[in-house]
Amino acid sequence: MKGRINNKLGEIRISSEVIALYAGMTAVECFGIVGMAAINMKDGLVKLLKRESLTKGINVRVEDNRINLDFHVIVAYGVSICAVADNLIANVKYKVEAFTGMDVDKISIYVEGVRVID
Repeated sequence: MKGRINNKLGEIRISSEVIALYAGMTAVECFGIVGMAAINMKDGLVKLLKRESLTKGINVRVEDNRINLDFHVIVAYGVSICAVADNLIANVKYKVEAFTGMDVDKISIYVEGVRVID
């Protein structure tokens, strides 16, 4: 589903893929986030996604120009998951709202794994 914004010059449509990419790039910049996770439902395996595949770890739903985001992330070992999640929510909400002009209604974070950072 695409987000729509109407203005005096016409209509702007923003693809869910674009929103997911921007949200993913914002998320991996947050302290304590190692990266996005992809889950293989058949095997139950979690793998760390490369920067080119960030959108696979994010689910975007746009309803009535309100954005709902689901993040599947891998966090760094030894950090407070609560603090990382609060930071992620605040940063993504602010930047995605500024980028799209639409309200972010809900952000869900699913911690799929923990990694030690060198």
